[in-house]
Amino acid sequence: MAGPGRGAGPALKRTGLLGGSFNPAHRGHRRISLAAIEALALDDLWWLVSPGNPLKEAAPDMAPLAARLASARAMARHSRIVPTAIEQELGTRYTAETLAKLVRRFPDRRFIWLMGADNLAQLHRWRHWRRIARTVSIAVIARPGYDGAARYAPAMGWLRRFVRRPGHARHWTMWSPPALVLLRFRPDPSSATRVRALEPDWPSSLATMGLRDRVSRRLIP
Repeated sequence: MAGPGRGAGPALKRTGLLGGSFNPAHRGHRRISLAAIEALALDDLWWLVSPGNPLKEAAPDMAPLAARLASARAMARHSRIVPTAIEQELGTRYTAETLAKLVRRFPDRRFIWLMGADNLAQLHRWRHWRRIARTVSIAVIARPGYDGAARYAPAMGWLRRFVRRPGHARHWTMWSPPALVLLRFRPDPSSATRVRALEPDWPSSLATMGLRDRVSRRLIP
């Protein structure tokens, strides 16, 4: 990636970004994140616990942000996964805005965006999705039942020329966006929907008072 402070120098931390509601965070989130850390040789991976998804209306069973962040922190223990609600502080609603602000705010880091194949299938609906691809490299994680839709998604008509080989994934800091790599890990059947069905009162089991964001250092109301 060209530009001052955004090269592949040794001082830059290699940070993955995985967005989601984490309502709640579960074993599947952790498993694919640990696999991505290994495949991409990341120093850390930030879970961006979203204040809200602009493509979805607020679900009646959506827990408060503090509870979702607390669940993410519990699931991320003893790993290089860093849950954060920094989007609330940044005041961003769309991924393109979030990435632009993160790149400016953390010039000592090199970011790569992680998404599931299900999100790639609808990427063309995201606001300024080409700007996302031009800002950071993208790693797409295969998901059973979505790979075909992702492969022939409208956005892939433009992105296909920028696809890199999975065997080169650890060298992603040398790529100039747009750049996309497809990763395949052992699938995990865990889902937030299943967790909520089994534990409908899961937010009540989490301590949220005095919860401080590990990235922004701000208290989460």
